Amino acid sequence: MEAYCVRCKEKREIANPVADFNKNGTPVTVGVCSVCGTKVYRIGRTPAHEGMIAPSKREKPRSGKLVIVESPAKAKTVGRFLGKGYTVRASVGHVRDLLRSELSVDVDHDFEPKYRVPNEKRQVVKELKSLAKEAEEIYLATDPDREGEAIAWHLLEAAEIDPNLYHRVVFHEITEPAINEAFSHPRMIDMNLVDAQQARRILDRLVGYSISPLLWEKVRSRLSAGRVQSVALRLIVEREREIDAFVPVEYWSIAAEVTPKTKAQAYLVRLLKIDDKDPDLSNKETVDGYLKEIEVSPFAISKIKKGERKRKPSAPFITSTLQQEASRKLGYTARRTMMIAQQLYEGLEVGEGGTTGLITYMRTDSTNVAEQAQAETRDFIQKQYGEGFVPPSAPQYKTRAVSAQEAHEAIRPTSVFRIPDRLKAHLTPEQFKLYQLIWQRFVASQMETAIYDTMSVDVTAAGSAHQYLFRASGSTLRFPGFLIVYEEAQDEDQKSEDADNVKIPTGLEEGQKQQLLRLLPEQHFTQPPPRYTEASLVQVLEENGIGRPSTYA
Repeated sequence: MEAYCVRCKEKREIANPVADFNKNGTPVTVGVCSVCGTKVYRIGRTPAHEGMIAPSKREKPRSGKLVIVESPAKAKTVGRFLGKGYTVRASVGHVRDLLRSELSVDVDHDFEPKYRVPNEKRQVVKELKSLAKEAEEIYLATDPDREGEAIAWHLLEAAEIDPNLYHRVVFHEITEPAINEAFSHPRMIDMNLVDAQQARRILDRLVGYSISPLLWEKVRSRLSAGRVQSVALRLIVEREREIDAFVPVEYWSIAAEVTPKTKAQAYLVRLLKIDDKDPDLSNKETVDGYLKEIEVSPFAISKIKKGERKRKPSAPFITSTLQQEASRKLGYTARRTMMIAQQLYEGLEVGEGGTTGLITYMRTDSTNVAEQAQAETRDFIQKQYGEGFVPPSAPQYKTRAVSAQEAHEAIRPTSVFRIPDRLKAHLTPEQFKLYQLIWQRFVASQMETAIYDTMSVDVTAAGSAHQYLFRASGSTLRFPGFLIVYEEAQDEDQKSEDADNVKIPTGLEEGQKQQLLRLLPEQHFTQPPPRYTEASLVQVLEENGIGRPSTYA
């Protein structure tokens, strides 16, 4: 048996050969050169290796901690808080999905899904797999919802992560205390959440795979249809049919401008009852008959009622209400709102504070607020606005969404002491507007109620044939409470209440005669139901438990 001798510079016979294995488990023969005595080494199995058992390959010792998140922006912020010893990488969303070229759901075998790594994600998965083989601990820090849980599970499978080395960590805000808390309390992947996400994905595929080809043929190429899209489209179509079938109905209203003395004290009263019954004002002929009698009837105040009305603040934002309010106040689409909110959540450079998350996780249907955040906000309100604006106890709001995930928090600033105006120089105009909206809504939700003084005045016109009851209602703000910070926007069809608020003069008394200045009859026609705005469509989808807030975008 020969081996190459480095001194003789040619192959020589091996003297005193010994069969062995190197550190990788490869069979070798070790001996000395038969001419010069130099140690020689030959790789390869020989008869002398028969019956010998190769040692197991010596694994490279693992070191370091790998953290996987979804996006590069999130990776940058999280990496800043974790510091040395941690390698933070982004999966850039999902790393596996159903095959695009086929149904990928085995309907005959428990709807088993068939996943693959898309071509554009293979390099990402390859890198993560390599890093996972070297790390002694792997932290899956994807988003704290069903989608994030599913991404964590797909990463575990696709990157072939050792099940004994991984930890699942979740945090609802990307701040240093939240990150430290999450990494102190890791858990396993919640397969109930993963299965819930898979069921939704499978349903989307079953619906879309059947309907989409028909849409491509009949409507437009590459149109998609899913379980939420299809129902939303049906709602829009049904509303349009209601509008088409609507027949306007005529009706009238009668208002009167009256005054106790001078025209400067004039106020408006509206006809409420005729002979203690709701008036039938369905046509001009009927109205003209009443007007003739009212014109010559004496007016007097029959009742004055004073009271107070409290107005509570709205709950802090959840995903759907944020989308609705951003649509009403800022004109943002749901998609645009979620894109900007994602930037605020994942972290932005804010000067001396460095890169930090500015809001909590924006995909939520819970109005819960952490006790620590409530305590901080109450402290801020007291310092900024005074003790009177802090309610005796922190407000609690009932979550209205169907099957809300109560473990989540509402959308709020990670610290209310980051006042919007102080961050304006570090944010884009769009980021600033949305952050300001979230900040104002949350701070207001933790403040005292607003208090109004209310007053209603009943004025009776005693006609020869009928008694006509007119009423004026007004309110004045006594204590602004939360309104000093924020007031919720309204759709056009919700604004009638404020429009009826009348400025009532002082000095009115029951029994006091009133002078009629003029009558104001007005013809109306019933209106068809309005077309859905993006905000109102989101609201009706949520109320009916259709889809998740994140799917509306």
